[in-house]
Amino acid sequence: MRILIVEDEIRLADALSHIMKEAKYLTDVTYDGLEGLDYALSGQYDVIVLDVMLPGKNGFDIVKALRSAKIATPVIMLTARDDTSDKIMGLDKGADDYMTKPFVPEELLARIRALSRRQGEVVLEELTFSDLTLQLSSNDLWCNGRSIHLGFKEFEILKILMSNPTTIISKEMLITKVWGADSDAEDNNVEAYISFIRKKFHFLNSKAGIAAIRKVGYRLEAEES
Repeated sequence: MRILIVEDEIRLADALSHIMKEAKYLTDVTYDGLEGLDYALSGQYDVIVLDVMLPGKNGFDIVKALRSAKIATPVIMLTARDDTSDKIMGLDKGADDYMTKPFVPEELLARIRALSRRQGEVVLEELTFSDLTLQLSSNDLWCNGRSIHLGFKEFEILKILMSNPTTIISKEMLITKVWGADSDAEDNNVEAYISFIRKKFHFLNSKAGIAAIRKVGYRLEAEES
């Protein structure tokens, strides 16, 4: 799951980012309302945690702009403003949930999980393709009774590929989803990790492979029996 945090209190924003990463969520952080809106309009996030009082553009206006642009990403408004009228305004503008500061991290994570399920996300324990099984709780890749542990980026790349087995995934999408929209990662970073994953397929004697589609991206493939 990928989370966008828009919060101008830098220490709080960084603490939220740490909480999300501990929960194994990919996280982008911005401290400004205008920049936050630009990130959110990309439509690449599963949940947005949004402060109300922000420089540039406030949270109410950001939610309204998102809904006007037909971006349906669930939004949790996180703010020190606890007046009922503020909560009603946020929900009426299109927010999905509202939490006041201070908050309990476990409750915030629970609400994020609830919103993702409401959007139709199916919580899986494993993904399969050909003779491979990827354990999502342990980052282990299994094949014919053998297993190997994947590093974080290897795991995230393979999870994307196995979640979309018939789709060609571009390098740009992998960079955005795995390294982050504001990272300095380039195509050669993706190519290196694809090479690492292929070597692990080979180690497991898997029939699966990763096909490189010239100038387009990558797709899983499997040898016919």
